[in-house]
Amino acid sequence: MSIKEGLAAPDFTLTDTAGQPVSLRDLAGRHVILYFYPKDDTPGCTKEACGFRDAWAELQALGVSVYGVSPDAAASHQAFTRKYALPFPLLSDPERTMMQAYAAYGEKSMYGRKVVGVVRSTVWIDPAGQVRKHWATVAKAETHPAKVLEALRAGLADT
Repeated sequence: MSIKEGLAAPDFTLTDTAGQPVSLRDLAGRHVILYFYPKDDTPGCTKEACGFRDAWAELQALGVSVYGVSPDAAASHQAFTRKYALPFPLLSDPERTMMQAYAAYGEKSMYGRKVVGVVRSTVWIDPAGQVRKHWATVAKAETHPAKVLEALRAGLADT
């Protein structure tokens, strides 16, 4: 499936860090950042999560909700959240159903080889449930949260 800017974001229901269901319809009326990452507590994923954590005050001031999505189970998410004091929920997608709907799972290049796995990517969903921006691939996990914040600042200044 393909994500298209300006079209409705695919619906989903996943379990969060606390074991509670989270659905796209529950997030209606808010700007939402969904960032997809391969695995809790790995170097790139940790840098990306901590980047969103470090930008949390400004993200909240802009009225933006952030959710990290990976195939990891709730117990792994809980440990990762505690270890790095992440202030936002992580969603578990062990079947990779949501990731497939959001073009965040499939063939990718890793160390020069083609492999199938989680594609590090991010989607900004607006309050109407439409995809405002899609970062289809994230080249540098450590600098990506700052780029997302920059896009939010620019995009929300227009509204």
